[in-house]
Amino acid sequence: MNESEFNALADQMLDRIEAALDRWDADLDCSRSGDGVLEIEFDDGGKIIVNRHVAAQEIWVAARSGGFHFRWDGAVWRDTRDASELIEALARLVSAQSGEAVSFD
Repeated sequence: MNESEFNALADQMLDRIEAALDRWDADLDCSRSGDGVLEIEFDDGGKIIVNRHVAAQEIWVAARSGGFHFRWDGAVWRDTRDASELIEALARLVSAQSGEAVSFD
C-alpha cells in the first residue's frame, strides 16, 4: 500500500471514531488535528490519543493502560500483538477510562 492509500484508510477510521464519539452522550471532548491525530479527553483529565503513523503504516493508540499499534490486514485494523480489532480495543479502552460502557457500532 502506498502512502496515499494508507492515509485515506487511516483517515476513514479516524472519521468513524470521531463520529461515534460525537454521537455518544458522555463527558468527554474529542478533537482532531489536521495531521492525523485524534485526542479524546476525559473529565478527569485523562486522554487517549489515536494517530496515524505513516512510516510504519499503522494507527497508534496511547491510553492509560499502554500503547497499541494497529496494522491494516486488508479488511480491518488489527493489533500487531494480539490481532484484536482497533474498534473493539478502542471501545474497551474508552469504557475503562470513562467508567461507562461504550460501543462504536
